This record gives sequence, C-alpha cells and structure tokens, in this order.
Amino acid sequence: MTNQTICENGVWPELSNCTLCPRECHVNRNAGEIGYCGQTAVLTAARAALHFWEEPCLSGTNGSGAVFFSGCNLRCVYCQNHEIAQGHLGRAITASRLCEIFLELQEKGAHNINLVTPTHFVPQIITALQTAKKQGLSIPVVYNSSSYEKTETLKKLDGLVDIYLPDMKYFDSALSGQYSHAPDYFEKAAAAIAEMVRQTGSPVFTDGPDSLIQKGVIVRHLLLPGCEKDSRHILRYLHETYQNNIYVSIMNQYTPLSQVKNIPGLNRKISAREYEKIIDYAISIGIENGFIQEGETASESFIPAFDCEGI
Repeated sequence: MTNQTICENGVWPELSNCTLCPRECHVNRNAGEIGYCGQTAVLTAARAALHFWEEPCLSGTNGSGAVFFSGCNLRCVYCQNHEIAQGHLGRAITASRLCEIFLELQEKGAHNINLVTPTHFVPQIITALQTAKKQGLSIPVVYNSSSYEKTETLKKLDGLVDIYLPDMKYFDSALSGQYSHAPDYFEKAAAAIAEMVRQTGSPVFTDGPDSLIQKGVIVRHLLLPGCEKDSRHILRYLHETYQNNIYVSIMNQYTPLSQVKNIPGLNRKISAREYEKIIDYAISIGIENGFIQEGETASESFIPAFDCEGI
C-alpha cells in the first residue's frame, strides 16, 4: 500500500532526510534538526476539540473534530494562526496518543476528524489513522491544508483521507513570494489539488436538511486586501478546471493581526464592497457549488485558543 509508514525504534525514516513538502529542507528531523516548518520529528499539537467555524457541511450541529498541529511549511506573513504556525505553542504527543485523540473526538460527536496544517507530520498521522480505523474510527477524515504540498506525499494518504480542504491562496508568483516566500506556490498548489480531486472524486453529501460532506474537495480562497485581480484569476482557474467537481469557499474573514501592522496593504480588513465584487464575479463566470460568508465574519472569533485542550 502507498500509505504504509513504519516507525523503527522511534525513528521515522521519511524524516531523516525530510522532503515531505516543496521546501525540501533535507534536514534530519529525527536527530532534532528543525525544518522550515519549525518542527523536529516530535509530533506536536496545540488543540483538539469540536470546532464550529468551518463550512456548514463540515461543522454541522456537533462540530468538526479539529486537531491543530504545531508548525507550518508555508508560514504566510499574515497567518491567522500565527501563534502555532511559528511552532512556539503545542504539546508533544505520540502517534498512539494521536490515535486516541481521534477516537475521543468521535466519541464527543464530531462529524469528522479535521487535520489542520498536517503536512509536516504525515508519517505519524498515517500510523495514527491506520490504528484508529482498526479500532473503530468511522467518521470522515479531513485534510486541511495550505496546498503547498508535494503530490508524492499526498499519494501516501490515498484511501485514508475522505475530504480535502485545501487553500488556493495565490495565482501571482510575486504575491506568493512576497507574502509566503514561495514563488512556486501556484504551481505546487494546482498539482496538489489535482491529486486531491483524483483521490476523492466528485463531492458526496448526506441526505437531509443538515447535509454533511462525506467525500470530496472544498477549495478555500481567502481574499486579501488589494488583491482582487489575483482572486479573479484563481476563481476562473478553479471553475474552468473543475467545474462542479469541487466546491469553492470564498472567505472574507481576513484579520490583520499584530505582525502585519507595519505591512502596507495587509494592515486592514476586506471591505464589504471588495467582497461583493468577488462574489458577483464568481456568479458571473458560472460558479454554482460554493460557500460565502455573511455578516461580520472578519473577526478574531475564528481563531481558537491554542491552549492544548484535548491534547
């Protein structure tokens, strides 16, 4: 199987010369070296709890079982989860403990297991998921990612992940280079999303008024101030490439946190008019399967407390 991974005497072979993500650090995380993600081979997470701020088909009435992993391989300058993306918060756990967390979230009534920023811990996650499924984990598994992924890594998850929740942040390489130090972002993200769609196929939902997604891909696009042209390019690309085989979530919740107060262009929220124009554009090009945000969503209420709850 492509998703087999083995921990030998506490060492994860894939992490001895780590190339899990496009950064390809080649560091020995097993020896305590720190990758671009800010992490060694020690599995670290900052929160595992029912989360109610995802798209309605994920959160439902009971909440999504979100596990927030520490560190990030993209580390955007404006990151909404800045505290954990830098790798400074979190608690070390084993893959066995992560398996228990999955089962505990299912017991609490979570509609799904939501792996938030999981890329740099894929080997440990695979082991935890394989074990949890043998022990009765039956709810869908969501892979919640920036899309700065390698298809080789995603292929290891084939058959273990039911729902992919990737971002499509940038079309313009100058923007992705400036804000995420990843000028190759669009190239990598486009290939990653194609692999995700290949694995899951078209979206599948439960029946009834509170329809929940069971399989498929929802691509998120977070509007950034002053980047309307880039947003249009992204939406057109997604629609022309996938039509109704994916859902698109257009988000206006960008929150300028303290780290961007001196960065012109990023130190303000999205205006209502900016968001309306992008929604109108999405409708005009034929996007039908989508989610929009209404009301005052650009609020820090979307940012949970990373206090190691449930870890």
